[in-house]
Order: sequence, then structure tokens, then C-alpha cells
Amino acid sequence: MTRLMMLLFSMVSTTLMGVGIVIALVMGLDTLTPILVAAATGFVLAFPVSWYIARQIA
Repeated sequence: MTRLMMLLFSMVSTTLMGVGIVIALVMGLDTLTPILVAAATGFVLAFPVSWYIARQIA
């Protein structure tokens, strides 16, 4: 299940980071710090999300 989670993580993390960056930009936070925070938040949230998805699939 760990292999499946890591495979899913590569897709889920880029999606969540992209969504976070778009949300930050729509809110008018267009400097470097909010964009990096949004990307880091998406990266960290991708671990439990990909684990949950892998568990539902397997």
C-alpha cells in the first residue's frame, strides 16, 4: 500500500499545491510568502489525503 500511496502522492500533492496557490492569488495575496505557505500547506496535506485514497483503493 505504501507504493500506491507514493504514486498517488505525486498527483495529489501537485493538485493540492496548485489549488492552494490559486486560492492565495484569488485572495489578492500575490507576494512570495503567502504563495510558498499555500504550496507547503498543500504538500503537507497531500500525505494524509493520499494515504486515505490508497486505503480506499486497496
